[in-house]
Amino acid sequence: LKQLPLVLPDSKAHLVFWSLLAGGLALDLWTKKAVFDWLKPYEVLPVVNGFLQFVPALNDGAAFGWFAGNAWFLTAVSTVAIAAILGVFLLGGSRQRLVHVALGLFAAGVCGNLYDRIFNDGSVRDFIDVYYRSYHWHTFNAADSLLCVGVGLLIISTSFIEKPARKRDRQQK
Repeated sequence: LKQLPLVLPDSKAHLVFWSLLAGGLALDLWTKKAVFDWLKPYEVLPVVNGFLQFVPALNDGAAFGWFAGNAWFLTAVSTVAIAAILGVFLLGGSRQRLVHVALGLFAAGVCGNLYDRIFNDGSVRDFIDVYYRSYHWHTFNAADSLLCVGVGLLIISTSFIEKPARKRDRQQK
């Protein structure tokens, strides 16, 4: 097999990735602490009447309550996810800033919820409640938002942006 050269991230990639990871993690932990210190359990703070409110809630599962009560499993999955994200960032060879942004946001989200699982008896602190009339979306937090944006950017990057580069590479062969 032909050995491919190892392409490590440049200094700008490191700046983008680590800044987003640290900033996103700080934002997530600060918002969770602020809301949980400010509101009592089951107390509601309307933000946009009829659409958005803050409600402190503990979630011992993953997205949509999946795997509830399996803190050790979810902690292990998060730990593997962080290792995978770091591996892709450090060894994946991407030179696209969008990928570095996506991985930084994704890592921040995973770290924020992992922190909660480790230091909050296996539960994650959620507080953002989006609703319309009697329909409420599942309560979530800033880390969940960072995760979703990061994954969305990765999908966009691999689906729409990297294809022309792959096509150009094949044409040069």
